[in-house]
Amino acid sequence: MSEKLEAMRLELRRGILILAVLTALREEQYGYSLRKALQLVNIDIEEGTLYPLVRRLESYGLLNSRWSSEEGRKRRYYQISQRGEEILAVLRSDWEQLNRSILSIAEVRA
Repeated sequence: MSEKLEAMRLELRRGILILAVLTALREEQYGYSLRKALQLVNIDIEEGTLYPLVRRLESYGLLNSRWSSEEGRKRRYYQISQRGEEILAVLRSDWEQLNRSILSIAEVRA
């Protein structure tokens, strides 16, 4: 049962990663700093998941990026775009509605 439970937990987490990344990127960050910021709020995401997700969100026009050589290293910085803010508002509203629905179901069953 633990393998099935772990698979369900991963599926649940996958569903919130876009919301988490867009929210975290309201402040400009590069990949490693984004990963650390998410870890601080107990969202652990592997590099192999994070970087493709960030590139996909950028290809959708939800993120802006720029290269910088600050601190002697060449890094790509990402930040949510105006379109990303609009999409985030919709996703956040959907997430809040789903949470209310789940809580409502739980209260009925209690």
